Amino acid sequence: MPNVSDALVQARGLRKRFGSFEAVRGIDVDVARGEVFGFLGPNGAGKSSTMRMIACVSPRTEGSLQVLGMDPGSDGPRIRARIGVVPQLDNLDAELSVRENLEIYGRYFGLSRRHVRAKAAELLEFAQLAERAGDPVEPLSGGMKRRLTIARSLVNDPELLLLDEPTTGLDPQARHLLWDRLYRLKRDGVTQIITTHYMDEAEQLCDRLVVMDGGVIVAEGSPTELIERYSTREVLELRFTPEARPEAGVLEPLVDRVEELPDRFLLYTADGERAQAELARAGLTPLSALVRRSSLEDVFLRLTGRTLVD
Repeated sequence: MPNVSDALVQARGLRKRFGSFEAVRGIDVDVARGEVFGFLGPNGAGKSSTMRMIACVSPRTEGSLQVLGMDPGSDGPRIRARIGVVPQLDNLDAELSVRENLEIYGRYFGLSRRHVRAKAAELLEFAQLAERAGDPVEPLSGGMKRRLTIARSLVNDPELLLLDEPTTGLDPQARHLLWDRLYRLKRDGVTQIITTHYMDEAEQLCDRLVVMDGGVIVAEGSPTELIERYSTREVLELRFTPEARPEAGVLEPLVDRVEELPDRFLLYTADGERAQAELARAGLTPLSALVRRSSLEDVFLRLTGRTLVD
């Protein structure tokens, strides 16, 4: 946890209700200046509701919330002037050019025309869109539109950037390019709060994160800390033919934990190759075996379950 005095966002007992449904159920959060902080969780976990309260577009029901040292309930306009928001769905102005999307948006913050022209040129270079500056938005690829949305959120030089599922729907090349842009922002001292469904993205980008489920925080820490706390160093994935498939109880003495799935077994262990050798000595012959490093996804699924949430 960061020092309270360093917290750019601080929530205590934060709750959000919609009628009788409580989406956020009394969470405590501290986001330090300069860090990249992540909210992970399945659909309906309360991530978006929390982000909307931080963004000053949805009032809290109970609890305290401070953003940039101010109360969103009374200082919403002042906070919004100093933050940037990247929504889950691009909300670009399709009838404007790439450059105009930046310049006109900058005018909403009361910035001078000279300033926004210079800032737009800087952001076009940052987003690698300088060559498309005069083009209309509609023909741009998904990755280009996402980069433009992020560039537009930076036009007011925000101290805090909120990103909701920043790379959803993008191909791997576009995702990695966006990761590079977000890393550069971190290097420049921009505090970021990210929601994502991509566990590899959270591992790559986040200094710290919380896992939410059912409106509460079920785990908090750095990606490395969470993996050490809730998983093992390695995972051995085994697939068997239906005829040779053993009972899970046969595998359990060989490792720390066994998870049985319809198509495979996951064996959690400190040494996957050693577990594989013990498997062979026990006379078990899988159709395929894969030893991999334990990941944040293993932690996430252990904490929130594998049941599909709509």
